[in-house]
Amino acid sequence: MSSTRAVLTAIDVRAGYGGPAVLDGIHLTLRTGDAVGLLGRSGVGKSTLVEILGGHMRPGAGRVTLDGVDVSKPPLRQRKLVKARLRTVHQNGLAGIDPQRTVERTLEDAFGEARKAGRSTNHDVEAALGVVGLPIRFVTRTVRSLSGGERQRVAIARALAAKPDLLLLDEPLTAVDQAMREEVAADIRALVREDGIGLLVASHDVRLLDRLTDTVHVLADGRLVESAPLRQLLRDPQHPDTRALVEALPEAVAGGRVLAD
Repeated sequence: MSSTRAVLTAIDVRAGYGGPAVLDGIHLTLRTGDAVGLLGRSGVGKSTLVEILGGHMRPGAGRVTLDGVDVSKPPLRQRKLVKARLRTVHQNGLAGIDPQRTVERTLEDAFGEARKAGRSTNHDVEAALGVVGLPIRFVTRTVRSLSGGERQRVAIARALAAKPDLLLLDEPLTAVDQAMREEVAADIRALVREDGIGLLVASHDVRLLDRLTDTVHVLADGRLVESAPLRQLLRDPQHPDTRALVEALPEAVAGGRVLAD
């Protein structure tokens, strides 16, 4: 990883698809060592924001920079470095991955990208799979042959293999069964803490956000309307959208208790 503290900054980000603005003035900062969640109702624009933060989509207005470099159009000489330092895992688990490649080649590609960008990695395929709970026998499988949950886990392993400064996860474990989800989340959190990786997780799964993040932003009406540790948000929601989310999550606040300790 870089010896300097990476800073991803979104300034007045706006985006839409021809109708009302999906994002309407987002200001957000993510640094190495941060663990931030993004919560909001379905269709509110969480995935759009992750795409823009990761440089995969240009905002209609505003700017996102990584240490001052525009992530959506970095100078040619810095593209490989920005890609290695800032990794995104999409919900479908296949974005940017050749489904015909084996799991081993997929991870080797990530190690190679990091090396070309001057990043150091341990180049340990077995360890990379272990973080997401996959045994070494998966190395010979093609990505195409994997289940949805296995693809998501390989995508996360691929992103972490490059030892990024910042990692953006968009509904990363939706296809993984609940028991395994808890285990994988714990292993991911341990690794990002150990390596000081900045983490942003967009999800409707409050249990996942509870395991992975320290602070959660609520996205509503195109803006970040409320921010606090997740359990505080659930106990004492201030914004109408946050209150509506809490009311829709009786299992998370059953009996007056917020999640299971």
